[in-house]
Amino acid sequence: MISGHVQGQLLSTISHMLKPERILEIGTFTGYASLCLASGLPSKGKLITIEVKPELAAISQKYFDRSAHKENIHALIGDAKTIIPELDESFDLVFIDANKKENDIIYELVLPKIKSGGFILVDNVLWSGKVVDQIKDHDTRAIDTFNKKLKDDSRIECMILPLRDGLTLARKL
Repeated sequence: MISGHVQGQLLSTISHMLKPERILEIGTFTGYASLCLASGLPSKGKLITIEVKPELAAISQKYFDRSAHKENIHALIGDAKTIIPELDESFDLVFIDANKKENDIIYELVLPKIKSGGFILVDNVLWSGKVVDQIKDHDTRAIDTFNKKLKDDSRIECMILPLRDGLTLARKL
C-alpha cells in the first residue's frame, strides 16, 4: 500500500518543480509520500496531512519527528470529510490517497481550496487495471466513475500517468 520508490521520486520531483507553499495530503499511511512531497517545500512551507486511523498516524509521526521537515509537517487525525471544510487555507498542491470510494467527495471539498494553477494528484486511479474490466466491484466502479468525471470536468485539465497503480495529475484552471 505504500508509494514505491519511483512514485516517491515523482512526488518529490513534482514538489520541487512546483515549489508549493502549502500542500494538503489525504491519507498519510506511513508518511513516506508526505516526506517526498515535503522535500520541495520552502523553509516556511507547510504540509498538512490527514489520516483517519490513529495507529497509522502514530507510525508516520515517528518518521516525521526524525526528518528535516518535521517543522513543516502538520499531521491531523480524523475524517478528511469533516476536517477539510474546517481548514482555513488555500493550497498549491493536494495529494489524495485515501478511501477510493470517497475520491469524488474529497475532490469536491479540496477543489475550492486550491489556488488557480494548483495541482491535485490522485493515486490508484488504474486500480491494478480493473477500471477496464467489464465486471467491476464497488471500489472499481467508484474509481472508474471518478476518472470519467475528471476527464469531463471543465474546472481542470488532467491526465493519468500509468505509473505503478496510476496517478492522476489535475491542474485547476
